[in-house]
Amino acid sequence: MFCQFCGAQIEPNSRFCQKCGRAQSVGGAGSMPPPGMPPGYQAPLQSPPPFIPPPGAHAQIGHWIGSGWHLVKEELGVFMLLSLLFVLLNGLVPIILQGPLIAGFYIVCTKKLLYGRFELGDFFKGFNFFVAALVASLIITVFTFIGTIFCIIPGLVIAAMYQFTYLFIIDKKMDFWPAMQASHALVKSDYFGFTLFFIAAILLNIIGLICCIVGVLATLPILYAAVTVAYKEMVGFEPTTNF
Repeated sequence: MFCQFCGAQIEPNSRFCQKCGRAQSVGGAGSMPPPGMPPGYQAPLQSPPPFIPPPGAHAQIGHWIGSGWHLVKEELGVFMLLSLLFVLLNGLVPIILQGPLIAGFYIVCTKKLLYGRFELGDFFKGFNFFVAALVASLIITVFTFIGTIFCIIPGLVIAAMYQFTYLFIIDKKMDFWPAMQASHALVKSDYFGFTLFFIAAILLNIIGLICCIVGVLATLPILYAAVTVAYKEMVGFEPTTNF
């Protein structure tokens, strides 16, 4: 039997999760109605608790980008192929496919980081989170655009605030808004550092584009890999995460 909120394994017939402490609603495998309630009682649905970031989270720019590069370079050719697919598909159906494709890139990076391997088909598993990833992509783009209009710096800060959104969606199975809130909660302890981290990753892609257009196919996955490494070290992936 597994917790209906955090996914942790719990004892059969347990009414509470030993990990997160949340009451299990009736209807889950092996769950029981509260004492005194008739059979078939349906407990009210409860929203999962808000994400609480680790204390003192701060950006480690060089370490994360370096770790991202080490993750990508082992299968650089495959990652470049995925970058090409990302560019082509996003160009064919702009806006609509961007969120799911980003989620797919993070799934690939996550599987490579956790298990040391991935399959090309994993790139398209981001479509399993189509609605949440699409809406998150649209909102983040609009917020960033508005911030950029008033001044470039607020736009960069906003983009940095939400850079972990897709990982919360695919790992914690959050909807778009809780995922965006969780990303912001993680970043707000070090706005300056995380903004510099985002800028450094973007500059890396600009350098790849300037030096050689093909170079951006190699630098693009480093951005996603670096964010994935940062997420793992600060938040950690759920042991039950399954793509």
